[in-house]
Amino acid sequence: MAESTARPSSWDALLDGQSAEVRAASRALESLIRDELPDIVVEFDPGNRLLAFGRSMRMRDLLFALIPHARWVNLQLPDGAVLPDPGALIEGTGKRIRHVKVRSAAAATDPKVRAIVRAQIALGAPGS
Repeated sequence: MAESTARPSSWDALLDGQSAEVRAASRALESLIRDELPDIVVEFDPGNRLLAFGRSMRMRDLLFALIPHARWVNLQLPDGAVLPDPGALIEGTGKRIRHVKVRSAAAATDPKVRAIVRAQIALGAPGS
């Protein structure tokens, strides 16, 4: 399914334009993050076509972003360059920000992905 360039009105509207696999992976990642940090602040950014998660929406408090693509969803990690990655799932060349490409709900529930989420929470902000 091709990615639309139109600005979506909501996270649900954005996911409606994605493949079933990307929708399922996105929902599973969203659930995982909310499960690990129930009080997390969540905000949809239509301009960047992403769902942001943090202790607040201040840049320094952001912990994750979900960015759907045609065949996967990126789990953005602000501290990805320094997180432990025993499963070699973290990709990218950014000085600090890296991502995990998640192609299915099953991949989103992999214990290695949960470990990365937990590591980002532990490193990302005080009070976790």
